[in-house]
Amino acid sequence: MLVIRPITEADYPALMRCAEESGHGFTSLPVNEEMLRNRIAHSVESFGKEVTEPGTEGYLMVAEDTETGEVAGTTAIEAAIGLDNPFYTYHLSTVVHASRRLGVHNVVKVLTFGNNYTGNSELCTLFLRPEWRQGLNGRLLSKCRFLMMAEHRHRFSETVLAEMRGVSDDEGNSPFWHWLKEHFFSIDFTHADYLTGIGAKGFIADLMPKLPIYVSLLSPEAQAVIGQVHEKTRPALRLLEKEGFCCRGYVDIFDAGPTVECDVRNIESVRHSITCTVEIGEPNSGKDFIISNGSFDGFRAVVGKVKVDEENNIALITTEMAAALQVKNGDHVRLIEQ
Repeated sequence: MLVIRPITEADYPALMRCAEESGHGFTSLPVNEEMLRNRIAHSVESFGKEVTEPGTEGYLMVAEDTETGEVAGTTAIEAAIGLDNPFYTYHLSTVVHASRRLGVHNVVKVLTFGNNYTGNSELCTLFLRPEWRQGLNGRLLSKCRFLMMAEHRHRFSETVLAEMRGVSDDEGNSPFWHWLKEHFFSIDFTHADYLTGIGAKGFIADLMPKLPIYVSLLSPEAQAVIGQVHEKTRPALRLLEKEGFCCRGYVDIFDAGPTVECDVRNIESVRHSITCTVEIGEPNSGKDFIISNGSFDGFRAVVGKVKVDEENNIALITTEMAAALQVKNGDHVRLIEQ
């Protein structure tokens, strides 16, 4: 059984393994020891803080196999982005150039550089190691964050977003970045992506074109990937779309992958999650649920069969599940059916 829990200092080797396996374009998991250790330390501090509103906290978690102790993946939430480091995006919009006198009417797309998402919460760092990509593991890693948001609402903003990995090849070459590099930068996509991952974002403000870019002036290859996702990211995007997330024209400044967003109150797993009292036993029947405990610094989430008595608001769970969640009879849990 996989259990989601807050990361600890002892998880550094496992997090580095995830970073190495995640490949190019995974900005939030750079292969950099100092960066990863700092991120772990920041998460440990964030989970221990008492807060009344979202700030610079970052909540990083891992999925651990309860039998072997092996870490199968990682997932995270940033409480409010852009407060300590700028969060840049391009916004794709439409403008019209027309002249009645000349009988000319042209509708064109433009990309505008900005940081409109400052202060919003971000779903990030979702990575499941290949050998664990089966069953409901991916859903658990993604949806446990919605249970955390529903249970601890004051820690997160009203709008939640997620950056989707854009199109790049196995060597990390991005068609969109190739055009930007040719005209404004002189560094490779992988290097730019790495610098962003370790927080060295000053070069973006220094070199990125400030005026809107007409999409028609980009290379055909760059135009074709705007708003498109990497093939390995499609399952994650489909899951978020089912939760109510959609793209409102914002794309990544490096690979032009889409940013999707949703009001936290409208996220399906937040809206339809329920709270129950725990009863430990051996349910002879039940449905698949993702279930989390009511703790924050001791947050735990698992997926498995649960028998829910809706009339009495009771969730019957197994002894193994109770141990993984660190709950006992009478404790409060939150769950969502799968």
